Amino acid sequence: MAKIDFGGTLEEVVTRKEFPMARARKVLKNEVIAIIGYGVQGPAQSLNLRDNGFNVIIGQDPKFKRDWDRAVADGWKPGKTLFPIDEAVRKGTIIQVLLNDAAQRLVWPVIKANLKPGDALYFSHGFSITYNKKTGVVPPKDVDVIMVAPKGSGLNVRRNFLSGAGINSSYAVYQDATGRAEERCLAVGIGIGSGYLFPTTFPHETNSDLTGERGVLMGCLAGVMEAQYDVLRAHGHSPSEAFNETVEELTQSLIRLVDENGMDWMYSNCSATAQRGALDWKPKFKKAVLPVFKELYRRVASGKEAERVIKACGAPNYQEQLAKELAAIRDSEMWRAGAAVRALRPKEPAKKVAKGAKGVTGRDKN
Repeated sequence: MAKIDFGGTLEEVVTRKEFPMARARKVLKNEVIAIIGYGVQGPAQSLNLRDNGFNVIIGQDPKFKRDWDRAVADGWKPGKTLFPIDEAVRKGTIIQVLLNDAAQRLVWPVIKANLKPGDALYFSHGFSITYNKKTGVVPPKDVDVIMVAPKGSGLNVRRNFLSGAGINSSYAVYQDATGRAEERCLAVGIGIGSGYLFPTTFPHETNSDLTGERGVLMGCLAGVMEAQYDVLRAHGHSPSEAFNETVEELTQSLIRLVDENGMDWMYSNCSATAQRGALDWKPKFKKAVLPVFKELYRRVASGKEAERVIKACGAPNYQEQLAKELAAIRDSEMWRAGAAVRALRPKEPAKKVAKGAKGVTGRDKN
């Protein structure tokens, strides 16, 4: 492992240099990787593994025709590389359970009944194992239980792979029945296209993931955007102006600069007015939201958020209710304005600005 300084704390990570693709192929040369579920992560991880030369099959319930047909469209052959879930589990030696958390709970009896001693049970999220008293997902003692959790959606796992960038992933071993659990875990992690892998535990991954999704990554981000948009509109700003100042500039300019060089670099490459204002208001926002994040983490760590997910997502009318909630977001003025703004974006890709150039944030207006 390589030791990397993360903000003054040394952490061990596994890079492609320490665990090259050739080693991953050697570790998995006699394995059959069965991807269970072809919804969000399933397509990306299976296609990346296939493109990297691993022996991959898909397990998908044919009753879910959309996902079955998508697998066929991606080149998986029914009866050869595409099977019902029970058959895929029997044929596989590494069983990658990539169904959503609610579906894992329902399908687990089928998976468990078809596992063989020495198999590896693989997850990309620790939810089902961390909350196994609630989910019922309790693996037999004679299988490895491992996890590789890419830090991105399935869409980005595939996009980054095709661009050659890779995506960072965490990994964990929950149960080592064969003595090979860690090397199997790392080999699959490299195989799916991870740029580097950092160690965690199933509970830590679950708690950080649930907090992040409800917080900065999705819930907090959407809520903060709506709040700023509403304030601008209430003071007479047009929908396009409010959306551009709230969402468009963030997603199309500023966040890319943070990604490339860090927050301080982005601050140093904007106008003095923007820079001073951001530095003054950052602590005010932190003070305002810190209590919310503390409450959020308490709920996650206590299992209350897991109970909420299991109860809500397991309801018979959940898909109908979900469609209504998503439609309310899509049909709001803010996101209708967003659709119009996106349609007006230039079709030609913008030229890259040299690192260190001034004024690239669009904020040098004063």
